[in-house]
Amino acid sequence: MKSRFPHSFLIDLREYAVDSREDGQVSADVVLEHLGPRLTPERMHKIWRVVAGRTCDVTPVLENIYDRGNTSAVLRSAEAMGFQCIHVIEPGERFKEANRVTAGADKWLDVARYKNTVTAVADLRDKGYSILATHLDAKAKPLHECHLTGPIAIVLGNEKDGISPDMQELCDQSVILPMRGFVQSYNISVAAAIAFQTIQLARETAGLAGTLSAGEQRILAAHYVLRTLDNPARLLREILARV
Repeated sequence: MKSRFPHSFLIDLREYAVDSREDGQVSADVVLEHLGPRLTPERMHKIWRVVAGRTCDVTPVLENIYDRGNTSAVLRSAEAMGFQCIHVIEPGERFKEANRVTAGADKWLDVARYKNTVTAVADLRDKGYSILATHLDAKAKPLHECHLTGPIAIVLGNEKDGISPDMQELCDQSVILPMRGFVQSYNISVAAAIAFQTIQLARETAGLAGTLSAGEQRILAAHYVLRTLDNPARLLREILARV
């Protein structure tokens, strides 16, 4: 089974536009040792607090979303809930985050992209996720009645047609969100926020808000240090010249 955590102990320097070393990698501990002190104690405290609450055991899956603002709003909600990984199925052009909506949330997330649903589902299953898809059909269950404490991929379909026929066939369970009015659907960003909150409350009740190991927290903290600093490429080159 593939790891749900997207990073290794050795940070790929190409991610930060550095290719000045044959192996192209530097350890997370080296980054924390040399670059962590460049941040204020308050900022480092916040980084450690955030990584302690992160999980890769819940991942939103966005299937063929048309509106970039909707996608960006979902990213923002996912980041706020502590969900580190996002999976995006985009048969057409890759979306561009709307900075006005994300408020920089995408900077702190890991986004995996796929060109088709079948490939995405296969990868999610290989990582151990149960796939819950928001879709109203005869088999749909209210989300809060589902088992929400295991690894979950929660799928949101596009604004017009919802999830694709492939996803309808391949998902483990179709789920619905509570509605008390005449309308039959929420805006996708609202549906995402409700679904994320429902899942997170169930996991917090079970003591599963943050599930990264101590080592994974250190690796993610190193990435956050790099993503916080201006010109991380230059700083990494300085480190490589000393170690």
